[in-house]
Amino acid sequence: MRYMTHHADLQCFCFLQYTPDHVAGPGADTDPSQITFPGCACLKTPCLPGTCSCLRRENNYDDHSCLRDIGSEAKCTEPVFECNVLCQCSERCRNRVVQWGLQFHLQVFKTDHKGWGLRTLDFIPKGRFVCEYAGEVLGISEVQRRIQLQTIHDSNYIIAIREHVCNGQVMETFVDPASIGNIGRFLNHSCEPNLLMIPVRIDSMVPKLALFAARDILPEEELSYDYSGRFLNLMNSEDKERLDNGKLRKPCYCGARSCAAFLPYDSSLYCPSEKPNTSVEGRA
Repeated sequence: MRYMTHHADLQCFCFLQYTPDHVAGPGADTDPSQITFPGCACLKTPCLPGTCSCLRRENNYDDHSCLRDIGSEAKCTEPVFECNVLCQCSERCRNRVVQWGLQFHLQVFKTDHKGWGLRTLDFIPKGRFVCEYAGEVLGISEVQRRIQLQTIHDSNYIIAIREHVCNGQVMETFVDPASIGNIGRFLNHSCEPNLLMIPVRIDSMVPKLALFAARDILPEEELSYDYSGRFLNLMNSEDKERLDNGKLRKPCYCGARSCAAFLPYDSSLYCPSEKPNTSVEGRA
């Protein structure tokens, strides 16, 4: 476990039950700890596209464990499936990255205007895996219940991941690391983030919310991602209306030149019959 914090501030984290992986919360359809994917049969040959059942289209990573095709804003991100514990390939298989966890020294620190934040103490090359956003996997009813209990002064950590599949359906995953989670909960939003979030599946259809370096990141630099998830994915008119519908918004302090001035907001997480008086979309 490679993360650090200031010893004087350790008491501030007593409220967090740390977990490196997702845990099943109220309303979750699937236990994220269950292994439901079969393993590949690549015993004598390396895992390659076309022969390995875990590689659906092309290699996910290059020889340096970097995610391929980062930086293209013209297309949606491709699904990533890694080899798992049931696979017959070697543990040195190139298609095993996120499952090995943290590889860089990260530090939780107090920012000037955004509360707690997370920064790297190491140089991180573009494309390398940095950390997960892990927490309780919830059902939509529990998500709406928790959000309705929040006030304008509360921080919201719930993230909704929507994946569009080939038949037009949308797969939704809701994760809340507020009280049970990992260091990913300390990541702040930026309108020009240095991380991007990719759903990575290893053991089951419950994805790990993996954050990769979108560019080279220098030591002491704060880590951030776009809470709206729009880094590589195109946004249609329905997404825009859902993310920005004129509600009272929390200000954004990312400091980017392209800053939108307010944090992203997702009204779909509220009960249809109960609209909020104020937005609780992000962490102040």
